[in-house]
Amino acid sequence: QVQLVESGGGLVQAGSSLRLSCAASGRTFTNYRMGWFRQAPGKAREFVASIRWSGGITYYANSVKGRFTISRDTAKNVVYLQMNSLKPEDTAMYYCAAGLSLASEYLASAYGFWGQGTQVTVSS
Repeated sequence: QVQLVESGGGLVQAGSSLRLSCAASGRTFTNYRMGWFRQAPGKAREFVASIRWSGGITYYANSVKGRFTISRDTAKNVVYLQMNSLKPEDTAMYYCAAGLSLASEYLASAYGFWGQGTQVTVSS
């Protein structure tokens, strides 16, 4: 069974950096895409970034492009989200996801497995 465990969230000031980690276990992820989504209170879950486990192709939401970087360590089975120049509007619960679907990277429905989330709060 796939298990995704996020860590690294916290309370930081605007302009700061955080690195989120997602420890993945339960199967070989060679053909998977790994994604980060976020959800703020009262808002829909939105795509942040994704990476193909094989090849490392990355995708980003326009709102985080140039500030966030997704990467993976295939030896450790960990996916990272480096977040720089954080803004108050980045405040949300951040979720790690894994999926095999051929649907668009940007859709939550393309991911069949989800972690419990880690809270990121950015104060102004």
